[in-house]
Amino acid sequence: MSENKDRLTYRPEPETRQKIEQWYEADNCRSMNEFIDKAVSFYADWLSANRNDMLPRAISSAMDGRLKILEKNLSSLSFNHAVELDMLMGIIADTMQIDRDDLKRRRAQSVKNVKSTNGRVSLEKRAQLWDETTDWDDGEWQS
Repeated sequence: MSENKDRLTYRPEPETRQKIEQWYEADNCRSMNEFIDKAVSFYADWLSANRNDMLPRAISSAMDGRLKILEKNLSSLSFNHAVELDMLMGIIADTMQIDRDDLKRRRAQSVKNVKSTNGRVSLEKRAQLWDETTDWDDGEWQS
């Protein structure tokens, strides 16, 4: 510990002193001063968290670490999906040789489909729109 400490006089109530004596050894503190220092730091963090609608530093730090891991995983997954989608689009474009007007029409329809389904589009539903004469049983392909 640092020897550059300021002296602060503290005179606890008898009940408070009993609590300090009871708990400072249980908390693996070497002295009552160390226990009081830890208690004041904890209480100050708690006050700060309640006044500023912020989480205590330990929880905030743990959450930041978890969020960084999640962000890394989602970025990697998104990149892999983009590569696979680019491969698929390349194969389709080479095979179909779609003209510019048809591509614009299909893009407009795709934007409309994604918006109307809130991003929950599926090949089965798309095929169902294309072939309205076929009777699709929705329960079979979703399970």
